[in-house]
Amino acid sequence: MGKTSDEDERIFFPEGPIKSLAQTNSADKSVEKPHYLGHRDRLRQRFAAASDALPDYELLELLLFRLIPRADTKPLAKALLARFGTLAEVLGAPVARLEEVRGIGPTVALELKIVAATAQRAARSEIKGREVLSSWTQVLGYCRSVMAFEEREQFRILFLDKKNALIADEVQQVGTVDHTPVYPS
Repeated sequence: MGKTSDEDERIFFPEGPIKSLAQTNSADKSVEKPHYLGHRDRLRQRFAAASDALPDYELLELLLFRLIPRADTKPLAKALLARFGTLAEVLGAPVARLEEVRGIGPTVALELKIVAATAQRAARSEIKGREVLSSWTQVLGYCRSVMAFEEREQFRILFLDKKNALIADEVQQVGTVDHTPVYPS
């Protein structure tokens, strides 16, 4: 029988024989430690020092640390970015497409979608009640944050008050991959 997807996620990128290193004689200095030993701590320290300075694959790698413990997540982070292009597209990808990447099972795919939903909610709450839709660029930025990675086009109505603060955002129609029909009454 094959492995379950959870087992596949947990052992896809093993970090190596850490037990054998812990069991080695500390007096034997000739044994060279693997390069990845302490990588997670070093990456966390770099994030704490300058989070904006990290490239997308390292930020994704930090996220994957929590989802896939005791594994080297750098190759997986790079594979996800190679497949989808950007960090936003990785988080916006449908669960089924995420699972097509070797090492991503249903659990990790769902967790990535939770992170995406959280980021989307944060972006929306930051915008609601503020005068942020006073320019075309701000309207496009808002629309990109709420629907850029939807699988189907949407016709939305944004309700603004007289100060251009967003009151409500309603999806009126969901169409197909490349168009949404709208029928005025």
